[in-house]
Amino acid sequence: MEIERKFLVTGEYKSLASKSYRIAQGYLSSSPGRTVRIRTKGDKGYITIKGKSNESGLSRYEWEKEIPHNEAQELLALCDPGIINKTRYEIIFENQTYEVDEFYGKNEGLTIAELELESETTSFSKPAWLGDEVTGDKRYYNVQLSIKPFKHW
Repeated sequence: MEIERKFLVTGEYKSLASKSYRIAQGYLSSSPGRTVRIRTKGDKGYITIKGKSNESGLSRYEWEKEIPHNEAQELLALCDPGIINKTRYEIIFENQTYEVDEFYGKNEGLTIAELELESETTSFSKPAWLGDEVTGDKRYYNVQLSIKPFKHW
């Protein structure tokens, strides 16, 4: 089960990152109740299946498996149009890891932070560079950004 909160990013964060890497991802299936994502992250490849989000948008089933990078690249070529390209920055703030995605291409100008939690009621501290929460706003789901990019809003 994946439980995460999403936020827009409004301040400086890059200097706080402990890691960063490029990500390319596409979707073999983008039906609302089931998405199948292919991702390259640095020199690794992944296939991920996600179920439908609950009403709050906080939780959903997620299954992920690492696959060889070259196979992930081959599968990306089979994905629906709208491959997402971004750099992910990992930032540790008060013992919690925020993943900050800076998007490129048709999603240029969008930066989103995600925080995975143990439960929907887990408390957390918000760093000063976090903006408005967009958890549950489907426009900010990566699958939706591949279909209707940020530049077309």
